Amino acid sequence: MKTLVKLQALRTIWNPKLLFHKSFHKDGRAFASFDLADLEAINRCEKEVPEYFNFANDVLDKWSKLDKSQRMVKLFPGTVLQEGSKLPNPALWWVNGKGGEVRWSFEELGALSRKAANVLLEPCGLQRGDRVILILPRVPEWWLLNVACIRTGIVFIPGTPLLTAKDILYRLQASKAKCIITSENLAPAVDCISASCSFLRTKLLVSEGRRDGWLNFKELFQAAPSGHNCVRTKSNEPMTIYFTSGTTGPPKMAEHTHSSYGIGCALTARRWLDLKPSDLMWNMSDTGWVKAAIGSVFAPWLCGAGVFVHNMPQFDPRETLNTLTRYPVTTMCSAPTAYRMLVQEDLSRYRFKSLSHCTTGGEPLNPEVIMQWKKQTGLDLYEGYGQTEVGVISASEKGKKIKPGSMGKPIPPYDVQIIDENGNILPCGVEGEIAIRIHAQRPFCFFTGYVDNPKKTASAFRGDFYITGDRGWKDEDGYLWFVARADDVIISSGYRIGPFEVENALIEHPAVVESAVVSSPDPTRGEVVKAFVVLSPSFASQDLEKLTLELQDHVKKTTAPYKYPRKPTQTAILKPPPRDAQHK
Repeated sequence: MKTLVKLQALRTIWNPKLLFHKSFHKDGRAFASFDLADLEAINRCEKEVPEYFNFANDVLDKWSKLDKSQRMVKLFPGTVLQEGSKLPNPALWWVNGKGGEVRWSFEELGALSRKAANVLLEPCGLQRGDRVILILPRVPEWWLLNVACIRTGIVFIPGTPLLTAKDILYRLQASKAKCIITSENLAPAVDCISASCSFLRTKLLVSEGRRDGWLNFKELFQAAPSGHNCVRTKSNEPMTIYFTSGTTGPPKMAEHTHSSYGIGCALTARRWLDLKPSDLMWNMSDTGWVKAAIGSVFAPWLCGAGVFVHNMPQFDPRETLNTLTRYPVTTMCSAPTAYRMLVQEDLSRYRFKSLSHCTTGGEPLNPEVIMQWKKQTGLDLYEGYGQTEVGVISASEKGKKIKPGSMGKPIPPYDVQIIDENGNILPCGVEGEIAIRIHAQRPFCFFTGYVDNPKKTASAFRGDFYITGDRGWKDEDGYLWFVARADDVIISSGYRIGPFEVENALIEHPAVVESAVVSSPDPTRGEVVKAFVVLSPSFASQDLEKLTLELQDHVKKTTAPYKYPRKPTQTAILKPPPRDAQHK
């Protein structure tokens, strides 16, 4: 990050009533005036969405322009900063595990993102409304360019670095993107397909080195002017597009506005993630997924919390635990798979520096893992449920009862119901489709639709409901319980079997670290259950045939007997990385 010049940190305090004070565009037009409480009220449908909103101007820039004259400022209930205080954490704190480290205050983030915005506008020749494919690993430039796109009104389209040349070709052609931004690792893949992308005009490389046919971001960044006036974007103006896979056909483009994430994450930040300005949040999601936008950009920065990033090429449970002992991370969010791997470690050997709130989402979490994590760390796991199209739908909240295995309760403004195929609301305890009821109009935090695909967009709605495509049930206390994807349900001899139920049973056996259950054709029963499991190293020497029978019997005893895996269970042995010489 040699070219990303560090600025002197600004010592500030934030008064929510002043944070969103009236700000002016260079032509003298005023931006909307509102505070954080207003944003939460908008999420509860108590206030109208403002006509204009831009996350960079209306949130990030206000964090770096705080009034210093207040003698005492109450930020949130129970959170008070004294005069002369500063935000306790940087806006972005990035490490790579090899000694590399970057810390940016909100002032630095603002100044650097203005320079990055000028790179996009001048050398890259982009304009407001143009689309940009952004494929970078967890490097500081990813955050910088997200903010730069928001400032300029350029629509950014994140992608995972795991994409192949074929994947990139499809995304460039479907989105009609005029620019692609990526690293030297993917540049060769882009070069081999770029001739087939008629809309592509600019290729921007984030690398220390140069490449023919590419502009070099770091060189242009050094020379870019520092001044830039944020565009005045409308709340309903497109901000970002995410490609999301369906059960049939190629991935669809789910489009979101400046308000759907920029305002729509306000209650998620408070009620699920429990974020405050004193927090430092580590969200481990891949930069190509919407969970990175929610947990690594919008939710924490809405609250003035710091974003922590570790650029691990792949998840390493021991490196994760060591990081939690070295850095003051207060809030962690990771996929259930990560927690399943973490509880396989001897957690008693680690003393977390500041960790106090743990969340998870992206896939169902087994109750056994929740209980193991609590037993070994003393910390609860708060599960959230959401989708690319609509953000976080429900979650377990701090201070409220946790029901292990449940997805918690709906987060406003969502009215979540369980319905049948005709759109009728089902009673508590009855399995059906998980759907969001739409009242007078669609919630503002919904996606605007699948770009250039009105038929697919229409298929996501049935009467007064948005259909998630997931099946579940609601208990008498209003908690939601996931069963399976609607198209993943296994029907064997007329019985409906949710893979998650079988996976849950398998993971409770001490031999199983990970499990995945799928449908397998059967000439007699139509379909039967087939399981794939990853075994703990301590079971590697056991007779696999006997262990398979043991696992089948275990499932029969743990859940309904008809759900056990009838096809031979396929196994793999978990090979952990070498142990560190020391554990703190």
